[in-house]
Amino acid sequence: MEQNLVFLISTPRAGSTMLMRILNATSSIVSRPEPHLMPALAHLGFWETVEKAPYDQLQAQMAMRELVNVFPNQDADYYEACRAYCDSLYQKMFEVTKPSDSPDVQYFLDKTPANALVLPFLTKVYPNAKYIFLTRHPGAIFASYANSFFDGDYKAAVDFNPILSRYIPAMAKELSNPSVPLIHVSYEQLVSNSEETLKLLSEFLEVPFEPEALDYNRAKVADGLGDPLGVQKHDRPVTSSKDKWVLELAADKRKFEIVAKQLAGVTPEDLEMWGTPKETLWKALVEADPKLYKARKQEWTRYVLTRKLLIWLRRDIHNRPHGKLIRRIRFLCDVLLRG
Repeated sequence: MEQNLVFLISTPRAGSTMLMRILNATSSIVSRPEPHLMPALAHLGFWETVEKAPYDQLQAQMAMRELVNVFPNQDADYYEACRAYCDSLYQKMFEVTKPSDSPDVQYFLDKTPANALVLPFLTKVYPNAKYIFLTRHPGAIFASYANSFFDGDYKAAVDFNPILSRYIPAMAKELSNPSVPLIHVSYEQLVSNSEETLKLLSEFLEVPFEPEALDYNRAKVADGLGDPLGVQKHDRPVTSSKDKWVLELAADKRKFEIVAKQLAGVTPEDLEMWGTPKETLWKALVEADPKLYKARKQEWTRYVLTRKLLIWLRRDIHNRPHGKLIRRIRFLCDVLLRG
């Protein structure tokens, strides 16, 4: 499967769902919702530990490493075994996703954001697959993340997952010294110059350039963990979301500080590699007029209501009465399901 795999590497909320849908709308590529296959495999014990695994993860790690050390090719034999396991599952995904009347399909695309956090493992298992790195301005990423999943509560979002300080260094490391065939494009590039970006990607993947694929909703993709709202509102890439973050952060110093604090530990070299040099990182923010900011009007869909309920339930859950109740229910469920 290695010659038939494309990994789309990005942070959450960087436009990866839109790009996946565009590529899925070509005659050469199929995809499906984030399978999360590689991050789970990376933490089985040999390569990394699992702190809350239902077994002694440290003992398992030591035992596996001792075993691998006596293999003829040591680490290479372990990664070969991982590749065989993944090949079997990716092949099944490819078969069930590929239309029976589409003989030209060449690639299966895996768009799982967490893959970016296990790149050293992933690139050892699949060193000859194709990799697309998608980046976006850090301010835009976190604004979208906080607004989409935490109802605009930046503190709750960063407490749950400081995605900027985790993802940017991990991806920039591979971008600065590539170990696999990769191409780097940006969200801003994708929405502002869609045809040219798709042409570049097509050349990289050595597949026909099909500009009609930019009408991405013409090809169906199963519902998953990607963008449940924004992508479905449009049929083609649009620039309306490109600079929304600027006025929002300009109008709220606390939100800006939460974003800036995550980037404080990111090196200038990594920011440069990301495509947002430190000296110009906040240029658009400095030039913005906060008075022009208008709070977004929210549609009261079932999705929005569910998100608001989850945010309310999760907030300070360990110190609120329902948190104790939920822990007790979970304990009882564990007892009932044991064995």
